[in-house]
Amino acid sequence: MKPVLAASCLAAALMLPAADAADAGSSDRALVKVATVKAGIDDVWNAWTTTAGIKTFFAPDARIEARPGGAFEIYFNPYARPGMKGADGMVVLAVQEKKLLSFTWNAPPHLPEVRGQRTSVTVRFRTAGEGLTEVRLTHGGWGEGGQWDKAYDYFDKAWERVLASLGKRFAEGPLDWTSWLAQVKAWQDAEDAKAPAPKKP
Repeated sequence: MKPVLAASCLAAALMLPAADAADAGSSDRALVKVATVKAGIDDVWNAWTTTAGIKTFFAPDARIEARPGGAFEIYFNPYARPGMKGADGMVVLAVQEKKLLSFTWNAPPHLPEVRGQRTSVTVRFRTAGEGLTEVRLTHGGWGEGGQWDKAYDYFDKAWERVLASLGKRFAEGPLDWTSWLAQVKAWQDAEDAKAPAPKKP
């Protein structure tokens, strides 16, 4: 599913690297994405900090507890076994009401060498005019080389899609995950069918 950038809703969805971050080999590199969403800060904050809100733009299922130490689990494949649903086991690091949300993050399952490790994401919210909210997302804590670089490249594109989906959510309404879920369910059923049957005791 690739939500498109709605120009009327997002003033920007781009990478703004710091000087040191431009070097792909820098240990200080970070992804920074900024978007201006056509919605008030209360609505945008609720979209990021509640389970119901996350499901309107980010993923078809989730478990969100917007408090330090609370869950920030995003389930792109709700039918997968525990640990393989998406951002399983992620937690909230910091919350400042309608200003900041920070949480741990992991790599996708196809990058197993780094999936078990954690990076961090900080999302900042700022009123950008009447009925507009600026969302600035920073993803840091990267290693270097191998699957770290692949994960970095993956999220360089993925976070742009997430912010585009956020803008689309407020331009056109909550995303309908029905088709996505049907495809994921069919794929998961096929994968489960390939798995060897459990051994009898």
